[in-house]
Amino acid sequence: MAFVSGPAVLGGSSGNARVRRRGMPGRVVVMAAEGGKRVLLIGGTRFSGLYLAKELADRGHELVLFNRGNTAKDDPKLKVPGESDEDFAKRVEKTSVIVGDRTDGEDMVAKLKDESFDIVFDNNGRELDDSKPLIDLMNGKVQQYVYMSSAGVYKKSDIMPHIEGDEEDPKSRHKGKLNTEAYLKESGIPFTSIRPTYIYGALNYNPLEQWFFERLDAGRPVPVPGHGMHLTGLGHVRDLASAMASVIGNDKSIGQIYNIQDRKAISFDGMVKACAQAMGKDPDSVEIVHYNPKDFDFGKAKAFPMRPQHFFCSPDKALEELDWDIKFTTESGLADSYNNDFVHKKAAGGLKNNFTTDDMVLSK
Repeated sequence: MAFVSGPAVLGGSSGNARVRRRGMPGRVVVMAAEGGKRVLLIGGTRFSGLYLAKELADRGHELVLFNRGNTAKDDPKLKVPGESDEDFAKRVEKTSVIVGDRTDGEDMVAKLKDESFDIVFDNNGRELDDSKPLIDLMNGKVQQYVYMSSAGVYKKSDIMPHIEGDEEDPKSRHKGKLNTEAYLKESGIPFTSIRPTYIYGALNYNPLEQWFFERLDAGRPVPVPGHGMHLTGLGHVRDLASAMASVIGNDKSIGQIYNIQDRKAISFDGMVKACAQAMGKDPDSVEIVHYNPKDFDFGKAKAFPMRPQHFFCSPDKALEELDWDIKFTTESGLADSYNNDFVHKKAAGGLKNNFTTDDMVLSK
């Protein structure tokens, strides 16, 4: 049973699911192991940064985290799903932490100016002001500066998928990342920029797949904006971490931008069905309710976790130029997220189960 669509623009509705329509510290320098690099990772304790930290350590790099120090590096909650205690302990041994605030440029520069790194991963800079002090400090000192950007910088288009070089939207809510990419180019620092679409997987703090799982788990109808056939791109967090780590030592990646996502896009209705399948439910028994978002005033509440438009990219450039492959299909990735995250959150009483906007749609 296939719910994932390739890179084509679709309309209408398909499948057998029931569908209703409603209105439409001091400096300590330790040399990395032979062949490895001394890597600075900004962040490294939440979701994509956590998986990237593990990937870098697994590849033999010496890892230095720069963060607020709110979570000790050996805190068990920093284990990723499937990581053994022994492997976690080995990773901790390869990791050191410099405590500081990346939103305070002066503090960050003061803490890092006497350090020496081969590679920098700027994983959580949102605005140019967040990253500019670090770029200026590291320019001429590092082999590569890897920046976590976003595919959200692309301008909405009738021709899909987005590829590197497509027109960008200077008014995007991710314009800060676009401005940072522009400064990276201007500065002359050897950089690589990564543009993921929607990142998903176990430990996701953005309630993306969880939004669908919660409604399906509660046996509720699932409200989907529009016709349900908008295609969107997801990228599993493990594949993202692998792609980012693969740019190290790859001369082709210098000065380049790479889109990262699953091989295929998935429709909104397909997302509902794929999540149901990941939960062991019959996808055809799920009730989907289509609605027109313009018919409702949701205020500041977010009624749906994805933008109601076609939004997906081609990862072909990364697949061709990086020593990288996509391991997860959307279906297997959602199953990973459900089994290694959602069921544990539910057991711990950590679900939000806020269906306020759903009830507005369903009551009309």
